[in-house]
Amino acid sequence: MSGSNSNATQILERVLTSKDLPTLPFIAAKLLELTALPEVALTDITDLISQDMALSTKVLRVANSALFSFPNQISSIKQAVSILGLNAVRSLVLSFSLLSFSSTPKSSSFDLEHFWERSLIEAAAARLIFEQVADTDSEEVFTCGLLQNIGQLVLAITLPQEYDQVLGRIAEGSGQAASHADCTAIERDILGMSHPEVGYAVAKNWEFPENLLLPIKYHHDPCSFTGTFLRHQQIIRATYLADLLAELFYSDSPEHYHKRFRNEAKQLLGLKVLGVNTVLHMIDKVVDQSAQYFYIKIKSIKSVPEILQEANLRLSLINLSYEEMNRELIKSKMELEKLTEDLARKNQLLENLANIDGLTEINNHRFFQDFLDSEINRCLRNDRPLSLLLADIDHFKKFNDTYGHQTGDFILKEFCRISKDIIREYDLIARYGGEEFAFVLPETDQEEALLVAEKIRQTTENYLFDDKTNSYRVTISVGVASAFPARREFTKDQFIGLADEALYEAKHSGRNRVSLANSKRKKRWLAF
Repeated sequence: MSGSNSNATQILERVLTSKDLPTLPFIAAKLLELTALPEVALTDITDLISQDMALSTKVLRVANSALFSFPNQISSIKQAVSILGLNAVRSLVLSFSLLSFSSTPKSSSFDLEHFWERSLIEAAAARLIFEQVADTDSEEVFTCGLLQNIGQLVLAITLPQEYDQVLGRIAEGSGQAASHADCTAIERDILGMSHPEVGYAVAKNWEFPENLLLPIKYHHDPCSFTGTFLRHQQIIRATYLADLLAELFYSDSPEHYHKRFRNEAKQLLGLKVLGVNTVLHMIDKVVDQSAQYFYIKIKSIKSVPEILQEANLRLSLINLSYEEMNRELIKSKMELEKLTEDLARKNQLLENLANIDGLTEINNHRFFQDFLDSEINRCLRNDRPLSLLLADIDHFKKFNDTYGHQTGDFILKEFCRISKDIIREYDLIARYGGEEFAFVLPETDQEEALLVAEKIRQTTENYLFDDKTNSYRVTISVGVASAFPARREFTKDQFIGLADEALYEAKHSGRNRVSLANSKRKKRWLAF
């Protein structure tokens, strides 16, 4: 036993003193140092992260993504820390820092692409699982999932020859489909210690906080954790279950891990059937989203129903004749195609529910924000103009109070219908909120935007809103902002703010009119 401990100590010493051991980027290391202090000023945190513009941009991109779905745009790191919380922002910074490791493992057998692909699945799964357990921030759980097998990467980088022996032994068995539990047994046999122990030691050397360290150490054996802090226990178990769920995507027996995940999710975290089903049905979409937001290129993974159906097909083909096998293949292919079509329809429905306003059936505020981001980036690349209209139905509250909300709903829907006929196919009309609507007009300068705004205003004023019971007259006020984003310092929030001020001016000046944002009082990037 002492010889085994001595070997493990030597191995760990070689890892920690290796010149090839990855080091955390300065921002991440300093952030860990600051957040370890009993009291830390938020300005110190925001100033630190803001030093790295690329990192700040990535953090804000994720903060404004569907992963959080905040109703308002987060435009600064200070705002992100205030709204998301210090732990969530720290976890995002650490995640991006880990994913930026550029060290190429010297181990000839270690598949770095597979490692990060699986790590991303485990990270997304851990976050998704934890969301079913507690109504608290789950961003640090994403980082735990990403980190849990970091010891494998460290061993492949610092001890390439020894770790090639480990990978060779694994390949003699079941290759990449080998479970991490099998891997740890082989690692201990050859190295004297396992990748969770190595990962824990390295992360501790990086001065990671306890809530990130413990899941690395215990994620393969969560019941061995004897601590009394419930949140630590939940994070460790969620990380373990994420690893178990990842096995489903790589194993030759996915149905085995599907059954284990269902049973152990209930035993370890008390997940109800609805929570388990949510994880299983959402995991492929969440992984694809996470890959996009964290800039990781992975091949699109299959949904759990597809994986299980293919596994059932393999089982059913055993001992069949060639003709029977051919018939089963054709039948299963047709069933799989139908399943794929059904999933596509359901995904489209979910996307519509997320992006379409239920009453007016035009795009909602969330879609407007994403669309405007996209068009701003395109105009920046091509040095083209962009215009934004904000339109508000005049005296709408009074209209509702007089005629009732059903009539008010009719007015809103009918206004959207006639407005869509005026704008171009690639323009956007979206419900900004209540009786206020946004129009995004790509490659449209100030004069053209004013013409469009006036046409919408005149059409609305002259239109007879007839609901087959009564007829109504309605007017609108419109604020217009136009810009060349590429020519001056430009922010989306300022752009929207200018259109909003112009709308206020139109209403303050008597309503039923179009008002142009006053560029003389604002930034020069509005000038043409």
